[in-house]
Amino acid sequence: MAGSQTGQARQGLVPARRPADIDYRLARQSTLNAWRAGNLGTEFVCDAQPMLRRNAAECGTPTLETCPVCDDHEVAHVTYVFGPRLPAHGRCISTPGELERLNQRRADLSAYVVEVCAECGWNHLVRITSLGRGLP
Repeated sequence: MAGSQTGQARQGLVPARRPADIDYRLARQSTLNAWRAGNLGTEFVCDAQPMLRRNAAECGTPTLETCPVCDDHEVAHVTYVFGPRLPAHGRCISTPGELERLNQRRADLSAYVVEVCAECGWNHLVRITSLGRGLP
């Protein structure tokens, strides 16, 4: 795999690069620690909606990481963009080109990257990133 593709596999379609990014690694680890300690049931950590699981399988970005819950399948990053003139439920992004076109808009957009195991339903928000060029 080429260097840029390897970085893309680890980062998803949206690279963590802006100071306004919100990273949820600590919340993810806290959730997994609670689950491993038996304080949180599997039904609460593997509760991905069918559409999210389908998006992970069909247009998610592979991470090359094994699911922390089922420890059997690879998780994918699914990216949704929210903002003006986009559906209320967000737009699921499937290609870097599509993301770049949205990033060129003169609007404030937010990209949500979600880690998902399409098999067991594990899902957790990875980060929120600002997109777009904003209004002048």
